[in-house]
Amino acid sequence: MEAFMSLAHGLSVAIQPMSLLFALIGVLLGTAVGVLPGIGPALTVALLLPVTFKLDPTGSIIMFAGIYYGGMYGGSTTAILINTPGESASMATALEGNLMAKAGRGGPALATAAVGSFVAGTIATLGLTFLAPYLVDIAVSFGPEDYFALMVVAFVTVSATFGDSPVRGLTSLFIGLLLGLVGIDILSGQSRLSFGVPELYDNIEVTTLAVGLFAVGEALYVASRRHVHEEKLEAVRGSLWMTKEDWKRSWKPWLRGTAFGFPIGALPAGGAEIPTFLSYATEKRLTKHPEEFGRGAIEGVAGPEAANNASAAGTLVPLLTLGLPTSATAAMMLAGFQQYGLNPGPLLFAEKPDLVWGLIASLFIANIMLLVLNLPLVGLWVRLLKIPQPWLYAGILVFATMGTIAANPSPVELVMLTVFGVLGFLMRRFDFPIAPVVVGLILGPVAESQLRRALSISLGDPVVLVQSPISATLLVIALIALVAPFVLKGLGQFKATED
Repeated sequence: MEAFMSLAHGLSVAIQPMSLLFALIGVLLGTAVGVLPGIGPALTVALLLPVTFKLDPTGSIIMFAGIYYGGMYGGSTTAILINTPGESASMATALEGNLMAKAGRGGPALATAAVGSFVAGTIATLGLTFLAPYLVDIAVSFGPEDYFALMVVAFVTVSATFGDSPVRGLTSLFIGLLLGLVGIDILSGQSRLSFGVPELYDNIEVTTLAVGLFAVGEALYVASRRHVHEEKLEAVRGSLWMTKEDWKRSWKPWLRGTAFGFPIGALPAGGAEIPTFLSYATEKRLTKHPEEFGRGAIEGVAGPEAANNASAAGTLVPLLTLGLPTSATAAMMLAGFQQYGLNPGPLLFAEKPDLVWGLIASLFIANIMLLVLNLPLVGLWVRLLKIPQPWLYAGILVFATMGTIAANPSPVELVMLTVFGVLGFLMRRFDFPIAPVVVGLILGPVAESQLRRALSISLGDPVVLVQSPISATLLVIALIALVAPFVLKGLGQFKATED
């Protein structure tokens, strides 16, 4: 009952004209960038961070969430029409969706993706509404050692799940942790790794790092690549709507996809890729039309798209209740919260209920907006695919530079933007994941603060870190998450040599 009351209060915030406007801007931007290959919601939020730093926090966070949801919707359009997922989470959708488009059924493929996203997003947001208060109650009982162990779990799982190599993920994390040490040490008052540069005393700005790594790095990387093959755009032929048979074959995959996406997205090592491929494999196994898989089966679009959007709502569970980002976009949203001096976690629900519940309520509104906008405007989204890449990325570079200068008018900030841009390019070039760097910079100082608090309370006794059942359990989970990828890789190599 309390959740309903909180949600009703959130709706009163979400239906205010400015909140509705921010939500509309967010879903339009999110869909547009989701459609454009290579430009995901994380990059968009990174670009907007310096621009929105003087705006209303509630409206800006609602807009960022709208971009996240819209990006998940938009990624399916390119996956279906040009077989190029705008987001990695749309890879499973491309398997059957593009084959449907080639067979002249691009309209029903886009329709089942849109309706499935709406169904999954709505159910998952309800899950967020009822699950979040319980997690907050648990998190309130955490001591400093428990929070430190939780941060360790976040570090390990984020590093292990982003990218193909756990070692590269951990390397990226350590770069972020190192950058997090720059500035004045709160306890001793001494400057660390600032090399006498006054602008570095206040720590490295998350926005500068994010814009450099995501926007500038991506633009440099795209410019460095040659065209391997020309992307063929499939025209949307025939009706955009679904037949009675399409509806009959889609509704169960929508529900099953939601059941995969929300709980896995809510895990610290979640993400959207795992539930989308699990959903695809499940639909392939359960289908009554196995002959259509590999030729354009509508279940292979409906299930993964539902899982994709449900995982987006699931990702907000650990972000809002514990302050843990489990995706690149969630990391950027965490940076957005910190830009306004807000720290997601149990205290945020008590200190800023208008913001938290307004954000959750706005997700319902964003889902309705996306359903209404997506299908009628599919022609507009297709036209976006024809924007020449040089124009697109030149515009991103200009926008990134101007936004950073507007937020922090300093030559040092501009030099750092360039350095981080080159770092982002090199990391993409050598296949190092970028999100762990941002997570390391944001959560590193928090983890250090909690560790030092725990050690101060115990008079320097490190045993305090494993005395609490919660911290001991979390550290064991972190150890398993750290070792598991190496064990699985070793077993795979052993089986390969045996064969």
